[in-house]
Amino acid sequence: MTFSVVARDDAGRAWGVAVASKFLAVGSAVPAAEPGAGALATQAAANLRYRPDGLALLRDGATAAEVVAALTRADDERSHRQVGVVDAAGGSGAFTGADCIPWAGHRNGPGVAIQGNCLTGPEVVEEAERAWHDAALSPSLARRLLAALAAGDAAGGDKRGRQSAAVLVMSPGAGYGGGSDVAVDLRVDDHANPVGELDRLLGLHELYFGRADPHQLLRLDGDLRAEVAGHLRRLGYADVDESFDPAYERWIGTENYEERHVAGHVDPVVLDRLRAQAT
Repeated sequence: MTFSVVARDDAGRAWGVAVASKFLAVGSAVPAAEPGAGALATQAAANLRYRPDGLALLRDGATAAEVVAALTRADDERSHRQVGVVDAAGGSGAFTGADCIPWAGHRNGPGVAIQGNCLTGPEVVEEAERAWHDAALSPSLARRLLAALAAGDAAGGDKRGRQSAAVLVMSPGAGYGGGSDVAVDLRVDDHANPVGELDRLLGLHELYFGRADPHQLLRLDGDLRAEVAGHLRRLGYADVDESFDPAYERWIGTENYEERHVAGHVDPVVLDRLRAQAT
C-alpha cells in the first residue's frame, strides 16, 4: 500500500526517504534516517520496530544487506513486510515478503533502494528508478528523492489511490540555524494530490531555509539601500529612515528569511520577495 525511495547523496553527506501511500500520515510510520548511519523505509504491513532497530544496526556499522537480513530473520511476520535500506557507505538492500499485496517488488543499486506494494504495476518502481538516475544533477537529495517519487506516482502509484506523502533528509548540521541534522522533514498527511503538495511545500522550505549563495549577495548600499527602504516604508516600517538596519532585520524576522540573511547584504531571492510584497 506504499512506495518509497531510500537513498544517500553522491557526496555521502545526506541520507533520506521519500514515500507516498493511500494511508493517513504515511510520513509518521515509514521513514527513518540518521546522518553517518543510513536510512530505511518499513512498509506493507509495516513493522515500526524496524526503524529504531535498523538504525541501531546501521549505527554499529552493519551493511544494508546485513540490516535487511537481521530485521526480517527476527520477524515471524516477514512474509507481509517490505523494507528498503541504504547504509553509510551507500550500499543498499531491500526485501519484499511473498504475501505483500500485489503488485509488490523492489529495485536497488548503489546509493538507492526503491520498493512498493499494492501498486498498479512494476512500472511504478521502474519509473521511479529511471527518474532517480535522470535527476543525478538535482540541487539537493530532497529534490532528487521527490523527482523519483513523482515519477512513480505519475506511473500509477498505489492502486487504491492517493492520500499522503513525505520526505525526510538528514545531514550533519543541516537543520535550522545549524542546530540539528534534520535538513528536510515535510509531510502531507491527507490530500487529494499529496505528491504535488509535497513539491509545493519543498519549494517553500527551500525559500525559507535555503542558504544565500555568497557569490550572488548584493551589498545594501547606495541606490539598492534606498530602494529597499522605500519598499519597507510602503509596508509600514516608518522608522526605516531613522534606523535602516533594525527595520530591515525586523522585516526579515517577520517574514522568516533569517536563514538567508547576511548583515550588510541582501539575497536576490529575498529582494525579489520584498519587491513583490511591496507592489
